[in-house]
Amino acid sequence: MDRDDWLRTRTFEGSSFDPERLAHARRADGVTVSAVLPALNVAGTVGAIVTAVRERWMGPGGLVDELVVVDSRSADGTVAEAVAAGARVVQDDEVLTSAGPGRGKGEAMWKSLAATSGDLVLWLDADVSDFDPAFVPGMLGPLLTVPEVAFTKAVYRRAMGDGDDGGRVTEICARPLLNLFHPELAVLAQPLSGEQAGRRDLLESLPFFTGYAVEIGLLIDVLGARGLGALAQVDLGRRVHVNQPTAALGPMAYAITQAVLRRLADAGRAPAALADAGPFARPVRGDGGWVLEERDVRPAERPPIGPLLRGTA
Repeated sequence: MDRDDWLRTRTFEGSSFDPERLAHARRADGVTVSAVLPALNVAGTVGAIVTAVRERWMGPGGLVDELVVVDSRSADGTVAEAVAAGARVVQDDEVLTSAGPGRGKGEAMWKSLAATSGDLVLWLDADVSDFDPAFVPGMLGPLLTVPEVAFTKAVYRRAMGDGDDGGRVTEICARPLLNLFHPELAVLAQPLSGEQAGRRDLLESLPFFTGYAVEIGLLIDVLGARGLGALAQVDLGRRVHVNQPTAALGPMAYAITQAVLRRLADAGRAPAALADAGPFARPVRGDGGWVLEERDVRPAERPPIGPLLRGTA
């Protein structure tokens, strides 16, 4: 499938899917769905999202069988809000303890495969302030109606503009890297979007980067495992989420770049040393002058979880 064909046949409007038909299709095929919210200090938004998913999509004739918040040791009231709204909450460091500790969103997503059982896994951002329940059938639609599709990504109009730009880190880091090294993936309007869903058999066969690198790593690995035709993107309309300050964008871009370099090195397309740089360094003003601030945001990598769950690793 070339890129023009992909844009024509693998780009969907979320509002075009009839939830009743999707529910009928999944019942007929015996497909179960797990909705997961990776969470860290999102007490102000997580409760409303959990409530919306539970009330609209769970129960007889619904689209979601289990709703789980995977918390990364939040320091605010995230856990209490999620529990009060009706979610099952697990701490990422209490899942698969034999695998040792990890960090970041990628860790929570990887661990969620052990904490859930659905044939389809839908990840929803927990920091969205205007969550629309229609996100759920939109993201599940291609997976329930197009057998060749195994992984879906969201597209949305961001609060900071009317266009379909993918955000600052996407436009100045991720998109140039994909055009250079994985041009097939240049078709993705927002490759770093947090709303994504996939078939469990595929997800359990893939490695997961931890931290900021998880989204771009999954795209590269899905492409390698199943080809471009297995990917789809869904336009969810407009959404608002918490935007990071400019100073936070450098570490994100650094981790994303390292993930791309790691995959290039794995494929023999780049020296391994390029993917093994040190911590992210940035000069900041201190009381006594400038000091160098260092953060270790280098992405760790979790192996495919399937063999671990089956005890064959």
